[in-house]
Amino acid sequence: MTDQEQKKLGQTLWNIADQLRGAMNADDFRDYMLAFLFLRYLSDNYEAAAAKELGPDYPALGEDDKSAPLMIWYAANSDDAEEFERQMRRKVHYVIRPEHLWTSIVELARLQDGELLDTLQKGMKFIEEESFQSTFKGLFSEINLSSEKLGKTLPDRNAALCKIITEIAKGLKEFSTNSDTLGDAYEYLIGQFAAGSGKKAGEFYTPQFVSDILSEIVRLDGQEPATGPRSHIDSLLDFACGSGSLLLNVRNKMGPHGIGKIYGQEKNITTYNLARMNMLLHGVKDSEFEIFHGDTLTNEWPMLRETNPAKMPRFDAVVANPPFSYRWAPSDSMADDVRFKNHGLAPKSAADFAFLLHGFHFLKEEGVMAIILPHGVLFRGGAEAKIREKLLTDGHIDTVIGLPANLFYSTGIPVCILILKKCKKPDDVLFINASGPDNFDRGKRQNRMSPKQIAKIVETYQYRTEQPRYSRRVPISEIANEKNGYNLNISRYVSTAEAETEIDLADVNRSLVEIEKRAKAASLRHNEFLKKLGLPLLPI
Repeated sequence: MTDQEQKKLGQTLWNIADQLRGAMNADDFRDYMLAFLFLRYLSDNYEAAAAKELGPDYPALGEDDKSAPLMIWYAANSDDAEEFERQMRRKVHYVIRPEHLWTSIVELARLQDGELLDTLQKGMKFIEEESFQSTFKGLFSEINLSSEKLGKTLPDRNAALCKIITEIAKGLKEFSTNSDTLGDAYEYLIGQFAAGSGKKAGEFYTPQFVSDILSEIVRLDGQEPATGPRSHIDSLLDFACGSGSLLLNVRNKMGPHGIGKIYGQEKNITTYNLARMNMLLHGVKDSEFEIFHGDTLTNEWPMLRETNPAKMPRFDAVVANPPFSYRWAPSDSMADDVRFKNHGLAPKSAADFAFLLHGFHFLKEEGVMAIILPHGVLFRGGAEAKIREKLLTDGHIDTVIGLPANLFYSTGIPVCILILKKCKKPDDVLFINASGPDNFDRGKRQNRMSPKQIAKIVETYQYRTEQPRYSRRVPISEIANEKNGYNLNISRYVSTAEAETEIDLADVNRSLVEIEKRAKAASLRHNEFLKKLGLPLLPI
């Protein structure tokens, strides 16, 4: 399926969502829509694997037979079902019972069967608790099938679900979908719901073109970017992962076997569940990722609370798009937290540096971290100035990238990307000012960046090149001098303003005198003609 067809599939599903949600708000309906798309993916993948496993024993359906083939097989082979499921767990890492498959659910919806709602509830519970080797507890916790938003009575809710599922099935039937395209459609819908949610979308979605910049940067060799991409990343962390799109983008750049294990953390329960579904939808096995639900700033993840330095997890690459200038309430004891004690606590008014220091603490010595932050972290004073100075004097800030305004759904302000390393080789800081009008495409609601504009940023970082009004390598001594005082405001070092042309006033005066002479000569000649014609002369 081409990119255009994938977009068309996503748009078709978005149109269905828009038509069906009625009085329900977009955020609520999103949870139903994406959950059903997820169920379709799991079912298709499972049925394809089952057909391969059973070979000639996989039932062939007649023209009028609407049953799921596995339903027929289970009915005829109940004694072999347990062994079959053991095999499926080994091969596809999960099991779905025939009555819970998408094809079975769609058939119940087509028949307007009163058991649909109950079957869906049981199916979702089975997927959460029994399908996978790892438990996906609460995966569908935001899908309230008993909600009055679906209908006031049980029959009303059942009827509403029948309609929603039937229409989604019709929309998907128009396309030759497979697991890859369903994953792309899921990503497209997340983006569309994010656009419709305004500022709330900042909680879970990083625009694709911004995600591409971070992904391309962290896949390059951490110590020698100019040598090109590394072949493998053992571990990747996003501690504010939202729907997981940024993690998946890095995986996409590295290839399906390019990352050992993906780790994510998300505080919002809805987006935490979106992230887990998103991983599975893109073919990431449950053993290849771990997403934790909990607060990053208070470090609720037990794995990251390990005090033994030999056992403490460290990551080859860290990427993040945390909430901008998030207000937090650090306790007094947090000043001694290993993540912050060497640099200081971020102020209550903005947790930006708290997020940064959290990720930086778990970065490997040879690793690379790319984080999106508001411009304020570059120049704000007080506690933030002290943290910034410490990071600079210790040689940990490698690159500062300024992006254009209005790239995000959540805010119109311009943002920056900070690249940090624990053992960086250059003794300067690379500044890239990509905020100029030539470095983005203006849109009605949201500005965008083209692949060419993204490539320019990545190549400038990779080869550490300097270009007028775009990039410059600045020695720490200049950043630390009395004039700059560790201020990282990008325009101090790389201005996008065109230099004004110097004017030679003597030369301008000569030109004006010459023009005056020519004008006088022309007026005299003109008066000669007027005199011959007997007309009034021009004043000279």
